[in-house]
Amino acid sequence: MTVTAVGYLAHEGAPKRHEFSLPKPSHDEVIIQVAYSGVNRADLAQLAGHYPPPPGASEVLGLEVSGTVIAVGPTVSRLRVGDEVCALLSGGGYADHVLVSEQQVAVLPTGMSLAEGAAICEAYATAWFNLYDVAAIQPDERLLLHAGASSVALAATQLAVNAGNPVFVTVGDDDKLAYCIAQGADAGWNRRQGSFVDAVKAWGGADVIIDPVAGDYLGQDQIVANQDGRIVVLGLMGGRKAEIDGGRLLMKRLRIQGSTLRNQPLAVKGRIMRALEQNVWPLLARGKCQVHLDQVHSIDALTDALTQMQENHTKGKLVLAWPSKD
Repeated sequence: MTVTAVGYLAHEGAPKRHEFSLPKPSHDEVIIQVAYSGVNRADLAQLAGHYPPPPGASEVLGLEVSGTVIAVGPTVSRLRVGDEVCALLSGGGYADHVLVSEQQVAVLPTGMSLAEGAAICEAYATAWFNLYDVAAIQPDERLLLHAGASSVALAATQLAVNAGNPVFVTVGDDDKLAYCIAQGADAGWNRRQGSFVDAVKAWGGADVIIDPVAGDYLGQDQIVANQDGRIVVLGLMGGRKAEIDGGRLLMKRLRIQGSTLRNQPLAVKGRIMRALEQNVWPLLARGKCQVHLDQVHSIDALTDALTQMQENHTKGKLVLAWPSKD
């Protein structure tokens, strides 16, 4: 079985349509007929030439999909043809079919639509991995989330709220701040009003800081971090250069760590997906965690979706709808 697929590559800073063939799945691989593709800020970085796929990954853009399994390899044990699933990818998500190890795939939570399914993998996997594996957040520790209305920060807010961790968010406007508070954040700050430092210190400081901004934020993170605080850098929205105070780093015993999910080994991604199935899917099914689906764009409006993300006009996840094959 060979599948002819359609996808989008990065070409001179823009997505370019591309046809390619997927081989018959081998070993633990499955082929998913994609219904929806999730849009992530990493896609913008790849388009700009700053975030190439890891070795061996598809050059096609996109890090997550939802859809239906249409073929399985000989050693696949967890999935069957016809299962509605979501998948966490290293690349290849902006395509109407993907080939992926079953370790990176999960059956959708009970009652979830395929559109919603494309909005959960990358957000909740990134949030879970960085809160519990990287930062090792403990009960009652205080969490600061920058870019609080992003899909990752909203997922982290939901996880923290369910675990009893207080949450402070920074955002770019009052509408996003109100949205984050409605999703469970205890307090927040509109960065248009100046530095977040005084507000976070008055709130009680932060034990764990999830920072996709970096740049000037890193020095401010050090100021608001509590003793033995952990600062996890997920992105470089504010620039790659930062000034670090060595004295604060030393005396507060701070840890600053960069973190990426895309190039993690298959075994790590598989472990994260099983953790989500066990710990997060039940919360989603019971409404204890929410799907933060902002808007669905047709795949033909891919450029519009990317522009919307580039301009930060989002509260949650953007997804791309592929034409139905029915």
